[in-house]
Amino acid sequence: MVKAALEELRARLRGDVLTPTDAGYDASRQIFNAMIDRRPAIIARCADAADVVTCVGFARAQGLEVSVCGGGHSVAGKAVCDGALMIDLATMKGIRVDPEHRSARAEPGLRLGEFDRACQKFGLASPTGVAPDTGIAGLTLGGGIGWLNGKYGLACDNLLSVDIVTADARLRVASPTEDADLFWAVRGAGANFGIVTSFEYRLHPIGPVLGGGVVYPLAKAGRVLRFYQDFADGCRDELSTTAAFSRAEDGTPVVQIGVAWCGRLEEGERLLGRLRSFDAPISDTIAPMGYVELQSLMDPVFPRGRRQYWKSGFLRHLEPAAIDVLAEFAARVPSLHTPVVIQQMHGAAARVPAGATAFAHRYELLDYLILSQWMSPDDDERNIRWTRELHAALKPYADSAAYVNDLDVDEADRVAEAYGVNYERLGALKSKYDPTNFFHLNHNVKPTV
Repeated sequence: MVKAALEELRARLRGDVLTPTDAGYDASRQIFNAMIDRRPAIIARCADAADVVTCVGFARAQGLEVSVCGGGHSVAGKAVCDGALMIDLATMKGIRVDPEHRSARAEPGLRLGEFDRACQKFGLASPTGVAPDTGIAGLTLGGGIGWLNGKYGLACDNLLSVDIVTADARLRVASPTEDADLFWAVRGAGANFGIVTSFEYRLHPIGPVLGGGVVYPLAKAGRVLRFYQDFADGCRDELSTTAAFSRAEDGTPVVQIGVAWCGRLEEGERLLGRLRSFDAPISDTIAPMGYVELQSLMDPVFPRGRRQYWKSGFLRHLEPAAIDVLAEFAARVPSLHTPVVIQQMHGAAARVPAGATAFAHRYELLDYLILSQWMSPDDDERNIRWTRELHAALKPYADSAAYVNDLDVDEADRVAEAYGVNYERLGALKSKYDPTNFFHLNHNVKPTV
């Protein structure tokens, strides 16, 4: 790449163009997972959709690979690539809420916490994830399992339209009536098909909720998780649950059940009484709270700056043998920072037909996520080994399916599992919209032609 081309890019962009010698370059390439230390040739901090169009055209002309960074929260670090053009959307944080039509138009640099706060000013919300530091873009494009999935579905189920820059450097609108097949693909496999510069979401009225959880000693894990499975089975759409193995503040291993109720508070108090009275918990933090506070409850679980390695999968049920595996590994976890979280998906999210969106796993399930986190590179090997061993031990009880948002860098072989019955159709659409696989620095679906 010649200097003149780089200067032309600087002149054409409203946003900043950074190279390794520029101030701000190192800060821009740092993302959520501290294990990722890659050095792009150029970082383009886009200010608007026109900048994104320019960057895609520039990369094609210069033969550069392209990575795309929204919130930078992917554990696999796909947002950053050595020697590539990193298209950084972090400064694109515009949002316009339309309370009359219960919709919001949001830019891809927004994080969940920012999006939630803007919508809650009008008493509204849309399903997203559970960690406020996560970017709305990657979360939504991969599906988006969160606290409201039982009542209102996944984040991708609540998309009304997107503005997207495709591999031909064209800005398109994708919706049920415009480029409908592209809109189908975006809802679960979007990173493969372009760069979304604007998301239009359906919003729902959400007032105070019941949130929090109950905590028990690890020794009670078998009894607690058997109760959890019974409690979660067939629960109301308004209720969403999690279970987790983690450490208390003093380092004691514990097992906990988390809840979010988005219906009438008095009804929720009655239904949650069964949980709160079960087997004398160590602590009970379930209480009325605002939706933004609910969305912040898991913030401490996902801090930036730690080294991260994840494995995940879907369980239909928590079988007794799987509970035994989880408890045994939790007792010897190598890092005090590492939780294992089980998140319920049910209700509205499970009633969508498997072929209605690219996200195919439409049945009642438990998404387990082994969130290994530690601080020192010296501890890499033992933490990664423990994570892989636990994942392998759970495999006999898991479905042959995966959640693309949870896949780590070494799981290219699980991409087909992430899309299941929709994988073949996605390959055909990739051939239509990105036949050269220009957007391949992702959990990649290859063109079939």
